[in-house]
Amino acid sequence: MTDASIALADIAEYAAREAGAVAAEGFRTPGLEFSAKSNLHDFVTEYDRRSEIRAREVLAERSPGSRIVGEEDGETGEGPLTWYVDPIDGTSNFARGIALWSVCIAAVRDGEVVAGIVYDPIADHMFRADARGAFLNGKPIRAEGMTQPERATVLATFPPAAMLTTSRTEKLEAHAELQDSYSHVRDFGSAAIGLCHVAAGWADAAFGFGIHAWDVAAGSLILRRAGGVYRGYADGEAQPRDADYLHRHYCGTVADAEFPLLDSIMRLQTRDG
Repeated sequence: MTDASIALADIAEYAAREAGAVAAEGFRTPGLEFSAKSNLHDFVTEYDRRSEIRAREVLAERSPGSRIVGEEDGETGEGPLTWYVDPIDGTSNFARGIALWSVCIAAVRDGEVVAGIVYDPIADHMFRADARGAFLNGKPIRAEGMTQPERATVLATFPPAAMLTTSRTEKLEAHAELQDSYSHVRDFGSAAIGLCHVAAGWADAAFGFGIHAWDVAAGSLILRRAGGVYRGYADGEAQPRDADYLHRHYCGTVADAEFPLLDSIMRLQTRDG
């Protein structure tokens, strides 16, 4: 499995570089047009589609007979291997010229993520995970950081706008408790980059709600291979590890972290689905 995992990560890395080059052509382009996708907080641009097309071309060429699931063009093909592709994770950042976005590609076999790439073209950060471990630009990384809340940095979009339609006061009070309890709370606007920053030890926790498999499949493996902890949540409970990248809510931390408030928030805010 080691050789196969490395080979798949090599394919994903090449595809991410190619797709990232396409997306970078549009970054901070004057007059770049974007439109609302699911709501006024969720954008899409022509470069999301162009980037995904290029990623799909590479994957089809180098891994024929695979199933590809992408954010923009849905599911195509069939086979024992599935590729999850997010051509621009952090499109709202991308659309406004904020350099916090990435290309995410993960390979899944028998329900298990076996290779993952998160590529930040602007910083030229290539986060990678395969059977050997987790890497940033070829060098091993470890999810080691602050393990006590009062010293920890948390990356989260919380509460997201979509969650404020119900129990608004309760959610805002939970946000206030988060701010009171942790050293720093930041909103990156990109689940993948947040997970990778935790994997690299640059932040200590990241959590989010209402995501898709293409947002976190690669990042979850990178965090785990770096020695960190990734959990998917549903129905108010942390879910079994098997295929947890399919769950819509997640929390990732550095190794040995003691963050009971984060678990409490995840359980409370996911109790309805």
